[in-house]
Amino acid sequence: MKTIAEINEKIKTGKAVVVTAEELIELCREKGVKKTASQVDVVTTGTFGPMCSSGLFLNIGHSRPRIKLGGGRITLNGVPAYAGLAAVDLYIGATALPDDDPRNSLHPGNFTYGGGHVIEELVSGKDVKLEAIGYGTDCYPRKKLATWINLKDVNEAILFNPRNCYQNYNVAVNLSKKTIYTYMGILKPELGNANYCSAGQLSPLLKDPYLKTIGFGTRIFFGGGPGYVAWWGTQFNPSGKRKENGIPCGGAATLALIGDLKAMKPEFVRGASLVGYGVSLIVGIGIPIPILNEELCRQAAVPDGEIWAPVVDYSQDYPQSTGRVLGEVNYAQLKSGRIEILGKTVPTGSLSSYRKAREIASLLKSWILQKQFFLTQPIFFFPGPESGYTFKMLKEKPVKQDNKPN
Repeated sequence: MKTIAEINEKIKTGKAVVVTAEELIELCREKGVKKTASQVDVVTTGTFGPMCSSGLFLNIGHSRPRIKLGGGRITLNGVPAYAGLAAVDLYIGATALPDDDPRNSLHPGNFTYGGGHVIEELVSGKDVKLEAIGYGTDCYPRKKLATWINLKDVNEAILFNPRNCYQNYNVAVNLSKKTIYTYMGILKPELGNANYCSAGQLSPLLKDPYLKTIGFGTRIFFGGGPGYVAWWGTQFNPSGKRKENGIPCGGAATLALIGDLKAMKPEFVRGASLVGYGVSLIVGIGIPIPILNEELCRQAAVPDGEIWAPVVDYSQDYPQSTGRVLGEVNYAQLKSGRIEILGKTVPTGSLSSYRKAREIASLLKSWILQKQFFLTQPIFFFPGPESGYTFKMLKEKPVKQDNKPN
């Protein structure tokens, strides 16, 4: 048994043994889990893929004369930002679109620019045009503002993402006779392709499947800088089906993350356009897993061939929420480029970058070895499978004119 405090002391003195999740798998194969657990102190992980539930809080500072943005209307490079906060605080979501974007009126829409791209331009150091209309008050008399803002000039730029870092996810296919456009990418008809979005054996929450070391306050690699776990993420579901090795075989835990955009790097925070669906933000995340005992080492060393994901039809079953699963495949099969579904060989593609995930895990490892990054003890841990906490579907209640809910 080890403690996080003991591991931090080893980091401080340069004695900590830090490996990536890929390296841990090989070490356990060569030396066995027990010996590896006694030698390794920290395992680093990584993932880099689209994470739609992301967004940025900005405080732009007061103008002369002052203007009250709250309750007014704000756009950044033509993309609407949320104005329902205080005088000069605003929030722009990754999936926000300009008012003049044609959406899917000409299907499939291209969705060339949106909130995710605005965030990328800010972190890249580019000037962004802010236009605002307020309603004027005695203390905030100004009613219009048009200016250029830059990340280095704003007071705060806080990337706060309510749902990132999904613990496993669907493999998307299309059983219909026409091409469909989804957040899982373009899906060809009649099982023409299969798309997935996970780093598999490098993915953070698959390396600590019961979140025994991850909780409120965990320090992480976030967009190229340090960040923290702020809460469990929206749609957090620890009660889903698991394999004997403890790893969920479908979407399960998620994390709400927070970090300073000024400390991030554009190569790890990228706007994305998903044809026929919308815009998003691609985020790089890496979480250190302290190897406190043999069981944590065993779980962190589970390879791609023992991590399974459900195959789901996105033409009918997903949009209609039928719950049907066509089968299961593991990440070794997915990464081979071909899987078997309903007796057919189907080519696979990934929306996440394994190369970037590997880069993130390696960077986080170097930060720790260079004594630039220390582990944190979570303030509290999240609900586990035994809690019964689960993600609920919406219970629709018909709304009629002038009627009110009970």
